Order: sequence, then C-alpha cells, then structure tokens
Amino acid sequence: MSTLLEKHIVELLQEGDQKAISLLYQHYGDTLYGVALKVVQNEEIAQDVVQESFIKIWKKAHTYDPAKAKLFTWLFRITRNAAIDKVRSIGTKRDKEIQIDVSDVYTIGVEGLSPELMDMQKQLDKIDPKYREVLDALFFQGMTHQEASEELDIPLGTIKSRLKIGLRELRKIYDPAFVGIITLILGL
Repeated sequence: MSTLLEKHIVELLQEGDQKAISLLYQHYGDTLYGVALKVVQNEEIAQDVVQESFIKIWKKAHTYDPAKAKLFTWLFRITRNAAIDKVRSIGTKRDKEIQIDVSDVYTIGVEGLSPELMDMQKQLDKIDPKYREVLDALFFQGMTHQEASEELDIPLGTIKSRLKIGLRELRKIYDPAFVGIITLILGL
C-alpha cells in the first residue's frame, strides 16, 4: 500500500469519516481475514472476528498513533487479539500462535526461515529477564510500547531501550535477517 493512501486512510479514521472503514476493508480485509482464520480455524468464525475487529477499529480510531505503530501493525494486533478472545470465549483454546511464515497472511519473504527458528519464545530464556519481559509483552502479547510501559510499570524510554537491546541479543542467537523480519512485522 502506498504511504499516501495509508496517510489518507489514517486522516479519514481520525476525522471519523466512514470512508476510512471502506478503504480499510478494501485494502486490508483479506489479510486480516487470513490472520483471523489462522487463529480460529473456522471460516464463519473468522468472518465474525473480522467484522468485530472493524467495529473495534472504528471505535478505537482516535487512539491510533502513527508514531507508535504502522497502520497494518495496529490493525493486525486488534484482529489477532479479537480472534484470540473469540477462541477463548468459545472454549476451544489452542496452544499455537500465528506462525510468521504463513504466506497467505504476510507478503514479505520468509521462505528462508527454518522451523527451529520459529521457537522464539523458548530461546528467550537465554536473554536477561528484563529484556525478555519487554520482548514478551511486545511480541507475544501484542502490546504497544505504551501498553507495555503501563503494564510493566516501566518508563516508555526504558521499554524502547530494552527492546533495542533485547533484539540485539536475539541477533546473537538467530540469523540477523530473521530478527529483521520480526522487527518489520511488529512495526518496530
């Protein structure tokens, strides 16, 4: 998506213009459906999740801050969290997270990743706990920097510093290209 179109959508969202929802659905609907489907494993439920997500997006439009996250990252987190909530609400929890190498969800090249690299949460045990808790909050729990700051009761600047150092530590464990892809997906 072009940066101009994304900025236009953000402006419409922040102005409360309903055209924003139409443009969001047109440009992100299929991808967000893929995210929901990957979590809930049911087409009908995934459609419901996307609809609920767009309602949340509309209601939370005033909270979106382009300085904190890319638009897609914000949309992704809302949709993923809505899908996880849906799974929990129907009592069919799954232990799996969305896999980064799903080609129908992400359009970035991830074919070079090996399955053992996907076990990132296990590898986090090798990192200092103060960096691990920040990476966990941002990556696995889908929090924004501000949310992590509030939840962990850590200043925002410290969150950002620990994230940077934590990613540097991950680069020592993983291929730097892998950590770069994680950074791109998270919009960091």
